[in-house]
Amino acid sequence: MMYGYDDGWGAGSWVLMSLLMLGVVGAVIASVLALKRSSRGSPAYPPAAVEVESGSALRILDERLARGEIDEPDYTARRNLLILR
Repeated sequence: MMYGYDDGWGAGSWVLMSLLMLGVVGAVIASVLALKRSSRGSPAYPPAAVEVESGSALRILDERLARGEIDEPDYTARRNLLILR
């Protein structure tokens, strides 16, 4: 006589379902945190400082002016600082 449904797993099915649910909740939390961290706009690790020669620094400064990243007074002030070094 059968009194209940027996799937053959016993208590193991409850343990497995609980672990899977914890894994799903953990994955959702990790995804939300990763999206939040990536939407800040700042890199996780700041770029390392790189020493450049004054010639290449002037070239970079010229390129920034050409792209419109800096205006002429800012360009002049920065160029004077580089030349005085």
